[in-house]
Amino acid sequence: MPEHSSTAEIAKRLQEDKDTKKRGNLAVEIVEGLLLAVVAVTTAWSGYQSAVWDSKAVASYGLSSKLRVTSQGAETTAGQQMLYDSTTFDEWLVAAQAGNTSLSTFLERRFRPEYKIAFDAWIKTDPLHNALAPPGPAFMPQYQNASAKHALQLDQESTAAYDAGNHSRDVGDEYVRVTVLLAVVLFLTALSPRFDIRNVRLGIIGVALVVLAYSLFSLATVGG
Repeated sequence: MPEHSSTAEIAKRLQEDKDTKKRGNLAVEIVEGLLLAVVAVTTAWSGYQSAVWDSKAVASYGLSSKLRVTSQGAETTAGQQMLYDSTTFDEWLVAAQAGNTSLSTFLERRFRPEYKIAFDAWIKTDPLHNALAPPGPAFMPQYQNASAKHALQLDQESTAAYDAGNHSRDVGDEYVRVTVLLAVVLFLTALSPRFDIRNVRLGIIGVALVVLAYSLFSLATVGG
């Protein structure tokens, strides 16, 4: 009878140990399942964000190129206008010094509106008799060139768009880096069930959780 009781007690303990181990493995499997769910969703989100920011970078670079070309066109126009202003003024100066009033008057009518404002201000300084007068209308503060200003503005906008493209590209690269880290978590989570030793599985899951936590932190701060 005592021997039968001892055998039954051993069997009971073995069954209890088996049940305990089963409950422990179940808890580990639940954690693994939750990890897989979180990693799957987070990986999809990170990959989507990477694609979005890459698209933003491409759009910004395209806009920068477009603005740069337009800026160069406006700069070319400004150069042509300045050359025209200089040429017509030289012809006017020759006519004025020669006393050819009809020609000088004709040339004055051919001045561009922007240049005419500076010319009128320059004439008031009596430049033909005042040695201290500015050399020409182009040296007057009233002289403006809208094309040159527009070219400068477009150039600045182009630079800003290019910088925005660089920023978007960097953010996209950061999302790619996070996606790689999440792939490591996925690998560790899939590797864990391969081991029967519970402590080994817990160790692998622990490492996966640390990498996941760092990945989530990176996602929360990326682009900031």
